[in-house]
Amino acid sequence: MSFACQILASFLLMFSFSTTGETPGNNTVYGILDQDINLDISDSQMNNDFADIQWEKDGARIARRKNETDPQNDKYQVFKNGTLKIKHLKRNDSGNYKASTYSETGKHVLEKTFDLKILEAVSKPVISWSCTNTTLTCEVKKGTDYKLRLYRKGISIKEDHKIIVYKWKNVNELYNCIASNEASEENDTVTITCSGKVDIYLIVGICGAGITFFIFVALLIVYISKRKKQHRRRDGEELDIRVHRITSEERTQKPHQIPGSAPQNPAVSQPPPPPGHRTQAPGHRPPPPGHRVQHQQQQQQQQQKRPLPPHGTQGHQQKGPPLPRPRVQPKPPRGFTENS
Repeated sequence: MSFACQILASFLLMFSFSTTGETPGNNTVYGILDQDINLDISDSQMNNDFADIQWEKDGARIARRKNETDPQNDKYQVFKNGTLKIKHLKRNDSGNYKASTYSETGKHVLEKTFDLKILEAVSKPVISWSCTNTTLTCEVKKGTDYKLRLYRKGISIKEDHKIIVYKWKNVNELYNCIASNEASEENDTVTITCSGKVDIYLIVGICGAGITFFIFVALLIVYISKRKKQHRRRDGEELDIRVHRITSEERTQKPHQIPGSAPQNPAVSQPPPPPGHRTQAPGHRPPPPGHRVQHQQQQQQQQQKRPLPPHGTQGHQQKGPPLPRPRVQPKPPRGFTENS
């Protein structure tokens, strides 16, 4: 064997020794929320009898199985072939997992890594259709990163990531809707039928619109009646205020006197005295009979000497009732006067 062949053989031996038991690559796996998952490292081409198996998550050791002993753990379990079981997956369980296996002599046998992602399982899709609008709808209520596919008679006709709305043309056709993500898959199948069937949504819509209209009319009638009552009440209050104001003004109003007019003579306003009544000046007592006769004679003489008033003045003085005149008494006998 030449020297060059020896060098090539030694290089091949070194390469095979350095790669013994190592599986390169990073596998992406998907787990379902609240379910279990197994990370399997078994390989049919290699001996799966390991003396020491260690599992790490993001660089930190989480589980180990050595010499056929598996310590109890509520979250992780390592089987004899090196498979790791993770129980009751949560969203924080996602990350990078690495398995390292060793033989009884401590030789590194196998190393394998996984990129675990946690997804929520999709729910069963719901298919509904309208005979009025001739539309078909497919949607799901739960799921993470799901995709919808709609099939008609086994032929894919539409895909979407949120909801599918399809305008159908013929009735009595078979439609299948599939919802899936990397961890789960669900489907539903329906046949569109509209013969003699009244759209329940149309009936509900008409009933709802009618009830809303009647409620609106009732509220409008109540509002108008309240407004009329308020106007009547306001008009009545304004009328009461006006009547009260006019009454108070009449009570407080006083009669006005004509400026420059003289007060009425109390003697003129008084009714004439009855016959036989004598008027006496206040504060004066009647004179005795003898002096009374002399006084009357003196008044008659003064009246004869007084000049007559003008015609206009006389007419002005004659207004009103006539003044009473003193009654002339007969003269007493002469002898009686002398004796007195």
